[in-house]
Amino acid sequence: MNKADIKKVVLAYSGGLDTSIIIPWLKENYNNCEVIAVSGNVGQADELEGLEEKALKTGASKLYVLDLTDEYVDDFIIPCMKAGAVYEDYLLGTSHARPCIAKGLVEIALKEGADAIVHGCTGKGNDQVRFELAIKHFAPNMPIIAPWREWSIKSRDEEIDYAEAHHVPLKINRETNYSKDKNLWHLSHEGLDLEDTGNEPQYEKPGFLEMGVSPIQAPDSPTYVTLDFEQGVPVALDGKKMSAKEIIYKLNEVGGANGIGLLDIVENRLVGMKCRGVYETPGGTILYAAHQALETVCLDKMTAHEKQKLAITFGELVYNGQWYTPLREALSAFVDKTQERVTGTVKLKLYKGNIIKAGIWSEKSLYSEEIATFGESDYNQADAAGFINLFGLPIKVQAIVDGK
Repeated sequence: MNKADIKKVVLAYSGGLDTSIIIPWLKENYNNCEVIAVSGNVGQADELEGLEEKALKTGASKLYVLDLTDEYVDDFIIPCMKAGAVYEDYLLGTSHARPCIAKGLVEIALKEGADAIVHGCTGKGNDQVRFELAIKHFAPNMPIIAPWREWSIKSRDEEIDYAEAHHVPLKINRETNYSKDKNLWHLSHEGLDLEDTGNEPQYEKPGFLEMGVSPIQAPDSPTYVTLDFEQGVPVALDGKKMSAKEIIYKLNEVGGANGIGLLDIVENRLVGMKCRGVYETPGGTILYAAHQALETVCLDKMTAHEKQKLAITFGELVYNGQWYTPLREALSAFVDKTQERVTGTVKLKLYKGNIIKAGIWSEKSLYSEEIATFGESDYNQADAAGFINLFGLPIKVQAIVDGK
């Protein structure tokens, strides 16, 4: 890539520390190129306030704010939830947002005739891969600029120094300088005291948690929620029909109030290093629990077990930025087939960070009380003897041979 050819770029812009200083840095290092900022709204709420004014003041020519919330929920979150996809207990909040944002980013870049796309991901993280693989899918020949892989800045403290020297306004200070990612599904926290795995997260410290409270601070009485699903998709909360997006927002409120969805994990990043993160996913944790509970009565044994195996692969694909791949699409097709029976209602009890099953109902249920009962039934218990003889035949033959 010849820097002299870069006249106009599209920047994935959040208004956070990284992307805020990238605008003046691009101006300094890429021939005072035009910078078009693009922010993908995936539910980060107040983080979008004042974004246009900030982008323009720091040198951008314009700002696009793309409302991606419905697409994010329907095309990314729900397919992952139906798959039961997780990565080392992490519910993929940053992972499945990136391909959604990148798709919108490419659309604007092509519309504006941009010479390159810019992102603020570090060379240590997963997001650089997620963004760039999605960009390669939609615009395979588009040049990509990643300042963290070029500039001399080595730390977030040095980023703040640069911002102060260039009069870039920041909402953070050096003491609250966690690396965070927020959307309608989750909030992640990394850095500062969390880099020492011996430090307990400051859950009770005012301002640390943003989507809920510590289980210690949650109410002393439980809260019940009821979720209805049709073919694996949530369609109602407490008997009220809602879109999946509305359900997630409501569950975030009730889950957060009850201390649900906190995860402290040392995860294995794609680039090879281990990294510690603290995640808040209140609504998502409830949704996953309800969906999995319903599947226990709606899926047959072999389908359920195979789905659990493939969920690991699905989660790894999403975590590794491989959303736009034939394998992910094939796995989604498999998942959709399994979900044809996953229709019913689940009741959960939320109490101080815990999710307790309180009832499952489904007309598609494969559970038969008449067969499973400890009371009288038509099940012939004598049939088990022949089954055990055949099932145990290889063990019996092996023992006979070994005995000789």
